[in-house]
Amino acid sequence: MTPQAATAMQPVKTSVPVTQIQTENVLDRFQQVYDSIARRAFDIFDANGRWFGNELGDWLIAESEMLHPVHLEMAESDDNLTVRAEVPGFSTKEVEINVEPRRLTITGKHEAKEEGKKGKTIYSERCAKEVLRSIDLPAEVDSSKVTAILKDGILSIELPKAAHAKTVRVEPKAA
Repeated sequence: MTPQAATAMQPVKTSVPVTQIQTENVLDRFQQVYDSIARRAFDIFDANGRWFGNELGDWLIAESEMLHPVHLEMAESDDNLTVRAEVPGFSTKEVEINVEPRRLTITGKHEAKEEGKKGKTIYSERCAKEVLRSIDLPAEVDSSKVTAILKDGILSIELPKAAHAKTVRVEPKAA
């Protein structure tokens, strides 16, 4: 294998921007996702002839189409937390990481479009998937020092723990 070919086959590491957010923004995002699922569930209900009795099934289908679970693992050391999340198919521009002192939220939206023509057949295919995962962190983190790297569909997030003042016992002196 030539050195150029070996270099071309190396996985690309890309930094992902990390945003400090307020809780209201996360709640707004959850509401947007909920509304998207509700619209899709109604579309399914409408496409099935508006027959009642399968509302839960329509909702679950819409939810599975709109949201894909973000599988993750978390490790804790004395100084930081490390979170690794699976986001296959997503680019750094499609993933958003929001950090609060005790919460991490990962969101993303990926859209793919394929069009083509084979003989007399013309086809157009669109696919969209969203991810949304919010977790409570076991320790308070310094959100201004968080870093994230996306490599081969794995998002690695380093969350340095916030420095806390040490407890010191003070002996009062007699006056």
